[in-house]
Amino acid sequence: MKITRKQVNDMSQEAFILAFGPLFEHSPWVAERAAGSRPFANIKDMISALEREVERASREEQLALLRAHPDLGTRVRMTDHSVQEQSGAGLNQLTPEEYEQFLSLNKQYTDRFEFPFIMAVKGQTKDTIHEALRLRIKGEPEVELLTALQEVRKIGRFRLADIVMDEMEEKAMEQAKGTERIMYYGKGDVWVYRSYAKPLTNITLIPESGFTGRDNVLFGMNIKVAVSGEKLFTSFSEGDNTNVVATDSMKNFILRKAGEYEGATAEGFLAFASRLFLEKYPWMTGIKMSADQVAFETLPVPGTNGLEAGNLVYRYSQNEHPSAFVELVRVADDIVLADHSAGIADLKLIKVKGSSFAGFVRDEYTTLPESSDRPLFIFLDIAWSYESAEDAFDADLGRYVAAEQIRDIAHTVFHEQHSPSIQNLIYRIGQRSLLRFPQLKEIRFESNNRTWETILEEVSVGEGKVFTEPRPPYGFQGFSMTKRDLEGL
Repeated sequence: MKITRKQVNDMSQEAFILAFGPLFEHSPWVAERAAGSRPFANIKDMISALEREVERASREEQLALLRAHPDLGTRVRMTDHSVQEQSGAGLNQLTPEEYEQFLSLNKQYTDRFEFPFIMAVKGQTKDTIHEALRLRIKGEPEVELLTALQEVRKIGRFRLADIVMDEMEEKAMEQAKGTERIMYYGKGDVWVYRSYAKPLTNITLIPESGFTGRDNVLFGMNIKVAVSGEKLFTSFSEGDNTNVVATDSMKNFILRKAGEYEGATAEGFLAFASRLFLEKYPWMTGIKMSADQVAFETLPVPGTNGLEAGNLVYRYSQNEHPSAFVELVRVADDIVLADHSAGIADLKLIKVKGSSFAGFVRDEYTTLPESSDRPLFIFLDIAWSYESAEDAFDADLGRYVAAEQIRDIAHTVFHEQHSPSIQNLIYRIGQRSLLRFPQLKEIRFESNNRTWETILEEVSVGEGKVFTEPRPPYGFQGFSMTKRDLEGL
């Protein structure tokens, strides 16, 4: 199943290297360096970025890249790509005599140029390859080096075409929308409670938050999983359940894997369980798994120094909670990360004064008065993704961003600064979060305005006011930010 340019641009650094490192034989550094050129405007842009890194490489790196290729027509261990390419050209069906000829010519070529004969064999035959090898042995070393590098780039383009849709394919897919099939199934409300999971430690401390980690004595999640694959079609069209994994089995799979997980983050568990699921059921081509993490609060109990946080009795929190999402897909023979996010959901913040809303469009439809100082009550969901998804999956790397820290940044910014609008408030929360955590790639917001309706502007004594719940219609805002929004700060 080919992937789209958008999926390529949204991949983490690790996923990009895993997916496209094999384009250049045993040389993942090409993909690693090209990843920084994203977003790619089109497939040609991606090809140019990859080939540019080959051209920019030092002579030693270029020679190492050439020397990583196997001899054509020999029986050494090769990458899966090389096996398929050479088989397609008939090089796996050489007669003993033909094999000895290739062996001899390859040795002559390598002795002369100090790297193996390289040729993009797609569309070629064993005879045309043999003739090209015979002729190129006579070439000049510098010319042959350039020719070999050109063939390497050609091989990369052929391999890329098998993985990523080109513009015509994407256009066809776009035109088919509306008739494009949606096909997935899964299980929701898979409640997982694990006791004594690995504690979340090694958190980078920030001035806005006193959060230092979680003991994970109780590690709880409500998980939703959905799987997809073309081989599921007959279960819909014909009632053929041959390839259907029962959703009850999905639930049990997730629950059992919770006992095997050795990490400390919900994001890490989703990636762990999703990969194992695709490995277990190879006809599934994609899996999406999300989790609302259950927050358990420690309760104070008497200790030697007065009341102290206990580690035996916990309170099930009904407040905001961390969330996570992971999507894995098959790309050729690999399983790669297509998307990921972490977040905090159902955050509810009210500021009693220090917020305003004025200067908006006023016309015949406007009944809302301007306000220079109002209470502001917002519902807020925040999600973020990492430059390197491994930072979310493995807290031991020391770059994990805890939902509690983003929560504390949100209420700190809300407290510190006057809020002329919710839009401006979430923008400043995003700025602060990206400044504190440069390992983040993007941060996204979905906010609701639930500000109370004012009933009395004054009370009998003091500066208080009286409010009630607002009428049912509410305003909402959506916004995303990247590190580009920090430029000029």
